[in-house]
Amino acid sequence: MEKKREKLINASLFKPVITLAWPTMLEQLMQTAVQYIDVAMVGALGTAATAAVGSTTTVNWLVGSTISAFGVGFLAFISQKLGGGEKELAKKASAQSVLAVLVVGLLFTAITLSLSFFVPAWMQVDKNIRPLAWSYFFILYLPTLPRTATIIFGTVLRAAGDTKTPMRVGIGVNLINVILNFLLIYETRDISVFGRELRVWGAGLGVKGAAAASAVSVLFGGAAITIALFKHKEVSPRGFSIKPDKTVLVPCMRVAFPNMLQRFGTSLGYVAFAAMINSLGEISTAAHTVANTVESAFYIPGYGMMSASATLAGNAIGAGDRKKLRDTARVIMLFETALMVVSGALLFIFAPRMAGLFSKDPAVIRLGSTVLRMVACSEPIFGVALVIEGMLQGAGKTVAPFIFNMVGMWGVRILGTFICIKLLGLGLGAAWACMIGHNLLLFILFGVYYLKWRKERITG
Repeated sequence: MEKKREKLINASLFKPVITLAWPTMLEQLMQTAVQYIDVAMVGALGTAATAAVGSTTTVNWLVGSTISAFGVGFLAFISQKLGGGEKELAKKASAQSVLAVLVVGLLFTAITLSLSFFVPAWMQVDKNIRPLAWSYFFILYLPTLPRTATIIFGTVLRAAGDTKTPMRVGIGVNLINVILNFLLIYETRDISVFGRELRVWGAGLGVKGAAAASAVSVLFGGAAITIALFKHKEVSPRGFSIKPDKTVLVPCMRVAFPNMLQRFGTSLGYVAFAAMINSLGEISTAAHTVANTVESAFYIPGYGMMSASATLAGNAIGAGDRKKLRDTARVIMLFETALMVVSGALLFIFAPRMAGLFSKDPAVIRLGSTVLRMVACSEPIFGVALVIEGMLQGAGKTVAPFIFNMVGMWGVRILGTFICIKLLGLGLGAAWACMIGHNLLLFILFGVYYLKWRKERITG
């Protein structure tokens, strides 16, 4: 009996999985905490301010996730080369990531700033809050180059098994963001500290202050992660040319391109999804913003395990160790399922209280709580799909995830939401039901694919 248990679960993998996953989870927890604080601080300015900030959130996902796709190519290449002991090739790839940051960062700076004025209209934001939404978006994307560095260099470090450095940089970014929010959003005011009244300076910039705080913190993050990469023993690009190298860029882009299409197509779906919800009015937009903010905290275990699975799968494939790959998958899925069941239960129980942190409007709280309890039931299945997708990224297999995500997003979520809202006249609850259907389909597609893939050669 004991031998059978050892075959099913390789306990020696618990430590590396946890070591890789917990810093990513903590980093995302800090990011989510700051997102909570941002929404709460802006929410104190009123429902219109919350809607102005939240109305472009999905466009932020579109930009960030498309940039992240380039990092996935380097993640697969570097993790596999390090797993196979080819350290010089890993460093060469790190140098090529510097070139990628410069090209992609400057390109997206030009795109986001030139289109910022049109984004609120495309998102069907209420005309009264479009000027506020536009200015927020423009300020937020002024530092797109350091934002790109934070995303891609952070992925390179994770590919080398270093999840602690991105975590530390993320914590610094978040602390700066919170402090500047406190100073830039509100007017000069008196606050009570241990029973004593203190005069605190404030710029009184409101939503624009929140954007400025985020922009300055991103500048710090880009500089800090760049310094950390160049000092790293395993993947420092020092001494290597950043001129285009086909031996590295071709395999990296072969992996990155399908993932970029996936992320772009998926995020574009989020934009279309949010635009249809925005058309339902201010209450639905605010409730959707609040629910998205709350929900993001409960996805942290999933994305932490996804990061760990990508690195460990890449190492196993680089070493040509199919047994390690299979054992890693079992351990991560065990952790993932347990964590997501717990997070889903907590989300269901505390949905009203969590929604109440970000809005005082009873209608917003009621509607936000309803959709949060709906999605809480799908947390475990979504987490399993994330882990399998992470393993496929580490393996350099990004075509199948691209197809699955496009079918789920556009065939289920967007088409279903269009029918529910535009044709049947239903509300936010129906739209989130379509989102849950999307998650369920991903679970089925990724599960079937994984069962087939694990029987093949791991390099195939």
